[in-house]
Amino acid sequence: MADSPIDEHQAAHLPWFVAVAQVLGLTSVVITGVWMGHYRGGYGWDGTSLQFNVHPLCMVIGMVFLYGDAILVYRVFRNEPKRITKILHGAIHLISLIISIVGLIAVFQFHAKSKIPDMYSLHSWCGMLTFIIFIVQWVMGLTFFLFPGASVSLRSWYLSLHVFFGLALFALAIGTCLLGIKEKLLFSIMSTYSKFEPEGILANVLGLLLVAFGVVVGYILTREEWKRLPNPEEQALSMNFKNLTEGESPDSP
Repeated sequence: MADSPIDEHQAAHLPWFVAVAQVLGLTSVVITGVWMGHYRGGYGWDGTSLQFNVHPLCMVIGMVFLYGDAILVYRVFRNEPKRITKILHGAIHLISLIISIVGLIAVFQFHAKSKIPDMYSLHSWCGMLTFIIFIVQWVMGLTFFLFPGASVSLRSWYLSLHVFFGLALFALAIGTCLLGIKEKLLFSIMSTYSKFEPEGILANVLGLLLVAFGVVVGYILTREEWKRLPNPEEQALSMNFKNLTEGESPDSP
């Protein structure tokens, strides 16, 4: 059945929301870069605080911005072949994973060089939990949806879990970033934070932008009319496979 004029009109709004999400995400990355570059001295890989500055920038890029874009792939490319969309979804997640690993190495090496204890704060606990779930989610998605072997029924069973944990992980990543922002401000400008220090205002704005990015991405993902619809070829293949595996005739209801 063809889409109704109302559905087509609602679908026409999708690019605008995607554009807003991109502006919010990119602005968050830029502000993180300015915060660490201008107020915290810049970047380096020498075990000093300059190496620590790599950590927040990588995590905002990898675990928030790129992760958000990866889960938007199925909305942005609604009419592309599903396999291509799957590959793009997995590839963006892989880039996100690599950048996040760089960010984790940066902070752990900085702690080791500066004799700072690891994994004692709520931010670090949530961050490690997020990263572990992210790896598990990526490997499971790769196994179930890109490599052949998993049955249709098994894929269908896991799909709802994959979607749920994908959204939960995105929310957890943003929450972990907010904890990290607060922790960094208290460590760096505790005595002047309450006096509306410019650095503190910039970091607070960053937190609001991250939340806004998450809200817009979540809104896009939960709109039924913006979900990806299978093209006729995919529907035919799915029906043929169902007929072969379940013994249904083409004329069955």
